[in-house]
Amino acid sequence: MSKLKHRLKGYNFLAGNGLEIGALHLPAQVPLRCKVEYCDAITKEQAIQLFPEVDANQFVEVKHICDLDKDGLSLFEDGRFDFVVLNHVIEHVANPIRVIAELFRVTRDGGFVVVSAPDKNYNPFDQNRPLTPYAHLLEEYITGVVEVTDVHYVELMQAVTPEALSLNSDEITNIIKRLRSRHEHAHAWDSPTFADFLTRSFDTLDIVATCVFVSSAEENKLEYFSVWKKGLIGTRAGVTVSDRLRVWRTLLTARLCQLQCVARSFFPWHRRDR
Repeated sequence: MSKLKHRLKGYNFLAGNGLEIGALHLPAQVPLRCKVEYCDAITKEQAIQLFPEVDANQFVEVKHICDLDKDGLSLFEDGRFDFVVLNHVIEHVANPIRVIAELFRVTRDGGFVVVSAPDKNYNPFDQNRPLTPYAHLLEEYITGVVEVTDVHYVELMQAVTPEALSLNSDEITNIIKRLRSRHEHAHAWDSPTFADFLTRSFDTLDIVATCVFVSSAEENKLEYFSVWKKGLIGTRAGVTVSDRLRVWRTLLTARLCQLQCVARSFFPWHRRDR
């Protein structure tokens, strides 16, 4: 758990009744003042069967069963929770922008949304995968995608076990079924592009939110972890100057990354590896 200690400062913003989605065996270590309900696409018993490599006693008791891809968070009314936590789930879903919309819909005004994603540069399963462009995610949102397509899992196979693609079609189909049953990664980001994904999603969805805490993989060597307060806030009580600088540094890096991509599209002969 020491590799997740950077999250604790972000969790200190949370209080009241909350929802955590996809906790499995690693629930958020929220303050004792918090009461958390767990939601997932599978029951604890199903999780034990799907992930035999994990100690069965570590899985949380799931209270709500829902499929984020097909149903969103339709079980819950608007503004139901004081906070919602989604750690390392969004990379698994078919329609990440829709998930962002649902997280903020079920959070009350002034409540908090915690969202994180693994940084591909620190994840062996994603290191060789291309970054998922926002245009791809926006297309999935506009067309109302409700299932991860086979193409996403073939991309994962190419990055992790390319030799498997030489198998016959039936064997490849079975591998894809297995990947889908385990809800393996459908999308890949690094910290700057995930920060960019969030801010552009807010623009697309007309969500008003303020980032009160962020930790990027540059610091924690694992993920982009962020806590957002729903609605406008005049002051950021409890947020240090260094917290604010980290937020702006990460967002600025994301914007610079965008500009570099645009520049390379106009000047293809200009490469850093030249």
